[in-house]
Amino acid sequence: MIRFLLKRFGYMLLSFIIIISLTFFLMKLAPGGPFTSEENLPKEIEEKLNETYGLNDPWYKQYANYLGSIAKWDLGDSFKSRGQSINDIINRSFPISLILGFEAILIALSLGVLLGVIGALRHNKAPDYVAMSVAIFGISVPSFILATVLQYVFALKLGWFPVARFESFTHTILPALALSFMPMAFIARLMRTSMLEVMNQDYVKMAKAKGMQSKVVVFRHLLRNAIMPVVSFLGPLVVQILTGSFIIENIFGIPGLGFEYLTSITNRDYTAIMGITAFFSILLLVSILLVDLLYGFIDPRIKVGKKEAH
Repeated sequence: MIRFLLKRFGYMLLSFIIIISLTFFLMKLAPGGPFTSEENLPKEIEEKLNETYGLNDPWYKQYANYLGSIAKWDLGDSFKSRGQSINDIINRSFPISLILGFEAILIALSLGVLLGVIGALRHNKAPDYVAMSVAIFGISVPSFILATVLQYVFALKLGWFPVARFESFTHTILPALALSFMPMAFIARLMRTSMLEVMNQDYVKMAKAKGMQSKVVVFRHLLRNAIMPVVSFLGPLVVQILTGSFIIENIFGIPGLGFEYLTSITNRDYTAIMGITAFFSILLLVSILLVDLLYGFIDPRIKVGKKEAH
């Protein structure tokens, strides 16, 4: 296990360096600069700003300073939000995105697994058709369209939930639903397919032949084995939730990290773009590692360290 973890941490570090390096050079290749705007600054002021932020230095010096700052986790100051560091922006906005993302993941997993199990246990019957219709709808409708529909129906027409902002738990329900619907649909279809495959295994047929109760067969044999493909989807699920929150947070006016990221792109705030990208990449790499470890926890037959060694 220790050897596996050391090797994975090495891969994670290499992947992280590649991601932040690509982000840095893409920012350098982008036309214009962080102080380019419709209201053209006097050339003298723009040159002074570039000198203050070290943008006149050679690219290799800027790159070395950038890597050094990342190593100390000092992401620098925002070019646009004066007096704010990128660390402060992340510390302020990430807890909001974390709450929203946790709710969305919880909804996606619980409803997705439930619909998949219902579809498999009632295969080719009315509950199966209903569950898969919901899944197909979730896959077909983009989250931003679903978000506007939810706002119109449940906020404007029915008045059950607030339209936007982030002030209480009720403000998170509609955006969490909009964010979770597509991954929930994928989980439902994945769980249904996995359940149907497991149901045809010999040990399941043997358990039924021994007269085991249906609940025991479902929970002890079917769910435990059929859930593994869903576990493998948790890594991409985290990515999907994080990237989906960029649009959803803007639609609902939620001041989360996704909202800050899109704002930084619009404002050409290079330090914010690179800093938030570095933070998101760490979340992605850590989530993938946790999914691999979760495999061994759910199914003790999977020895993560030995598997990696082979």
